[in-house]
Amino acid sequence: MREHRIRLLLAPALALVMLAAACSGAGEVTQGADVDLDVAPGVTDDSVVIGTHQPLTGPAAPGYLAVSQGAAAVFDHVNAQGGINGRQIDYRVEDDGYDPARTIDVTRQLVIQDEIFAMVGGLGTPTHGGVLDYLNDEGVPDVFPSSGALAWNNTEEHPLTYGWQTDYTKEAKIQGEYITENFPGQPVGYLFQNDDVGEDSQAGLDQYLSDEVVAREHYESDIPDLGSQIAELENSGAEVVVCSCIPAFVALGMLESARIGYEPQWVISSIGGDTATLQALLTEFTEDTDAEGVPADAFLEGAVVTSYMPRVEDEDDEWSRFFVSVYEEYGDGGPPTNTHMFGMTQAVMFAQVLKSAGRDLTRQSLVDALETQEWQGPGHTPFSSSGGDHGGHQGVYVVRYEAGGAIEMVQEARVTDREGGPVEEVDFERLSPQDLPFHD
Repeated sequence: MREHRIRLLLAPALALVMLAAACSGAGEVTQGADVDLDVAPGVTDDSVVIGTHQPLTGPAAPGYLAVSQGAAAVFDHVNAQGGINGRQIDYRVEDDGYDPARTIDVTRQLVIQDEIFAMVGGLGTPTHGGVLDYLNDEGVPDVFPSSGALAWNNTEEHPLTYGWQTDYTKEAKIQGEYITENFPGQPVGYLFQNDDVGEDSQAGLDQYLSDEVVAREHYESDIPDLGSQIAELENSGAEVVVCSCIPAFVALGMLESARIGYEPQWVISSIGGDTATLQALLTEFTEDTDAEGVPADAFLEGAVVTSYMPRVEDEDDEWSRFFVSVYEEYGDGGPPTNTHMFGMTQAVMFAQVLKSAGRDLTRQSLVDALETQEWQGPGHTPFSSSGGDHGGHQGVYVVRYEAGGAIEMVQEARVTDREGGPVEEVDFERLSPQDLPFHD
């Protein structure tokens, strides 16, 4: 628990801000009757067209807009180095506003009009879930969806989809073990988004914490009010709150807790743990309240966050330094955040597999490369895209936020499964940025 208590009254303006910021084995594939992967739409002698759907506007844009900005910076860097196998990457980003109906429209546009070679990093569980069947039926490689949903790892029904993000249940299992080891016997409350995020996260947490749980509180991403949820968590006696929340609701939960003088230990999942984004949201949300001028550090200090990627705060990490330098040269305004790092890590990994697919590029050669790639980062955990497992990153590490914006690694990367298997330490050797295969 934090030593210094912060009390504040939230002005009605906060709710208006929240309304704007919420939600913020290799071989031939046989899916579909007429899928042919020995084709190369979007590929010319000197370019390859890839596409993605992203929330450039709408309720999820704050924070998540940075994903495609980060990816674009890396692709610009790659192109400046000569591209991949002599081809420039033509990265086309369509705005779906985090609206599943629009996602369908823009995805069809990308596939039919733009003739993309592959979909890369389509963002959102409800949004990308609506185009999953379409992409697989059309034979479009669906690479690294930006979500931890289980649907991305179903090789029988969706063999062309390759997950990327550590799935919510694996991450939550590691959180659960960490809590039992570091906060033994303390009552635990869950605060979670009322969709697959919350359901899958609880499935992992409960494998370690079911006896300690005193409250389970959910929120709807279109209702910017956590008053009743935070009150219930306080009344339950929860001393640890696990927040499986997007950034806007992490910030709102912290502010509401401070308003009533409730001081739990926050444990935040990777989807809401971009501390740079949280700092900006907390600063914005406290404007026009009696907390105006209270530094974001006052709310964030001591928070525990799980992650699997390089973090912008980690100046000792060579990947973090590389990404910051790339973003400074090619980025689209503002300082880099961990959400930018998310998109940049995705882009580097896609560039790696595109290189492995070779000069004679077809969708089949891309699938073959995904199935045989020996991944070595830049993430901190092993990565799976083959052998019937398209689950992506396999675990997380744990950091604690310190005053002044620094982070401290409090638990090195661990991996696990979704079921009853153990949480295990992992000795993972990462590739150096200097070894990137961006040159012919």
